[in-house]
Amino acid sequence: MTEPTILLCPGQGAQHVGMGRVWAERSRAAEGVFDTADAVLGFGLSDVCFGGPEDRIHRTDIAQPALYTAAVASVRGLIEQGRLSEPDIVAAAGLSLGEYTALHLADVFCFEDGLRLVQQRGTFMQEAAEASGGSMVALIGADEAQATALCDEARGADVLAPANFNCPGQIVISGSAAACQRSLAVAERMSLRATALTVAGAFHSPLMQPAADRMADALDAVPFASPRIPVLSNVTGDPHGSDTARIKQLLVEQITRPVRWDSNVRWLLAHVKGRYIEAAPGKVLGGLMRRIDRNTKVESAAEPV
Repeated sequence: MTEPTILLCPGQGAQHVGMGRVWAERSRAAEGVFDTADAVLGFGLSDVCFGGPEDRIHRTDIAQPALYTAAVASVRGLIEQGRLSEPDIVAAAGLSLGEYTALHLADVFCFEDGLRLVQQRGTFMQEAAEASGGSMVALIGADEAQATALCDEARGADVLAPANFNCPGQIVISGSAAACQRSLAVAERMSLRATALTVAGAFHSPLMQPAADRMADALDAVPFASPRIPVLSNVTGDPHGSDTARIKQLLVEQITRPVRWDSNVRWLLAHVKGRYIEAAPGKVLGGLMRRIDRNTKVESAAEPV
């Protein structure tokens, strides 16, 4: 028995060695997704997902196609097992990279095209990160006005901007390494908790502009259809419309602009009724939901039941 379902698709940071392995073992549909990914990419992505090594799965150029593949595999597995039906999927949202997963599940592009796009996105972002040498800092207890003021004070002649509005009191800022270092002292003066993150680069900041420029060309080469269900845009906080050129433009902007996940979730809570399922591999988005609306439960599809 299925019911209206909202799918939440994880982004980079949720990856771990072993993700998707049990799905591939227990579901032929999920196994087929991993087999297709290996064939399209020309290397054993499934081997990296299932067995590592740890340092490889955390590389941006590997993590992004791995997360996309694991999430789609879990959804196909749920459908095969009768725990979900495609007509019952009424909305989807994804955090950063996960927005591509959500768009695929809304029939905007086929799995193979989406996989190639996220592989390119990961490669472009990895290369931009290595070239710019940026960093990111998590702020606990800050609101948007405080995060913006902190960035203005700590930026100096460098780059520093809000990157993720995840949930109340949890904002990530991103930019030049020197500016991120200064932000720690500014946060202390503002009585905010700040933690430097171990990341490959300054994601969702202007330092990612070279990746965004290259991604525009990659997106232009792929045919898009209008979403069959609402899919939330990280950039605007609202659903994508039917204009496929606009969807592509927002995906380009998403690389350099903040992810408004809090706004995405609040739109869903206000406008869509149904159960929430977080696709494999983790429970990160369920944790953020508890901070946004404690009364809304998110089921994890990290592994088959």
